[in-house]
Amino acid sequence: MSDSSSTPATGKEAFHQLIAGLTAQIAGKPLDGELDRWLNTHHGAGSASFEQLRQACIGGVAEGWLCEREGGGIRYGRVFKAEDALHRFSVDVVDMQDIAGPHHTHPNGEIDLIMPLDGAAATFDGRPAGWCVYGPGTAHRPTVAQGRALVLYLLPEGQIKFTQ
Repeated sequence: MSDSSSTPATGKEAFHQLIAGLTAQIAGKPLDGELDRWLNTHHGAGSASFEQLRQACIGGVAEGWLCEREGGGIRYGRVFKAEDALHRFSVDVVDMQDIAGPHHTHPNGEIDLIMPLDGAAATFDGRPAGWCVYGPGTAHRPTVAQGRALVLYLLPEGQIKFTQ
């Protein structure tokens, strides 16, 4: 808890601080099943950190600095480029409803936070609310089914290659 002499960060600045705190915990870890389990155990659906990130994303969309672009029925946007303060992860957030996005590969892997909206049981690539980790060299056509979800993407060095 901060004392009354400090001003709490709001909006995009607070979101940056949340992400920096998270990336500090995962920096240098291999993007694999172990990290997937760790994230879901420590920051998964139902945890305080999951809810903080979810509320920050919902707020950012409402304020207009998240998901500010639209294409092919998907709202999206890169919030932060890979930088040292974020431990060389870039941050993107998409807003998808019952749709498959463009196929792409993850040269260095990808870490996704799945946040269903409107009480939906939405899934991302068949996964429910929580984290999904793809290792280096993987590829997919990101798909949200059974409703609407925000999905936060952490990309090491901001690397992503669209294939179509």
